[in-house]
Amino acid sequence: MQALTFTAVNEMKLQTVPDPVPGAGEARVRVRAAALNHRDLWIKLGQYAGLKWPCIPGSDGAGIVDAVGEGVDESWVGREVIINPALDWGGNPAAQGGEFSILGLPRDGTLAEAVVVPVGQLSAKPEHLSWAEAAALPLAGLTAWRAVMSRARLHPDERVLVSGIGGGVALFALQIAAAHGAKV
Repeated sequence: MQALTFTAVNEMKLQTVPDPVPGAGEARVRVRAAALNHRDLWIKLGQYAGLKWPCIPGSDGAGIVDAVGEGVDESWVGREVIINPALDWGGNPAAQGGEFSILGLPRDGTLAEAVVVPVGQLSAKPEHLSWAEAAALPLAGLTAWRAVMSRARLHPDERVLVSGIGGGVALFALQIAAAHGAKV
């Protein structure tokens, strides 16, 4: 398969790499669309924790499950899915635990023709979303949801100030707060 690979700081190549093979509890997703995050730029520039080279970046993606590993129901094959890139969150819903990581580093990410993830990280792609829309949702959308709903516990009619409104997380925070009935 083809994958965009970061080989060193500020070095990237489109390379042929082996298709990933799903292990126990995992599914392989043929990526139909992937989205970029500022995180990918920081990795490329060598400004992110836990760097390793080479790496296949990309946290956000959507696609079709084409293979599953041991212990995964075969009915997953053929499903259209969105990938939740937040791996090993931990037991506390308010904050990630020590094993937390994000797809795309250290684990190979979505800027490839296929990616392997734990099946628990997959959700059905809403039919009304295009592949590009579905791919753009996970990392920024989940970050905003956790900030506005899980951490701040927003209630309708509360006032919310969203700074940095040009960024993805801020735009999602604005949309979530407005949809929840807040004064943004």
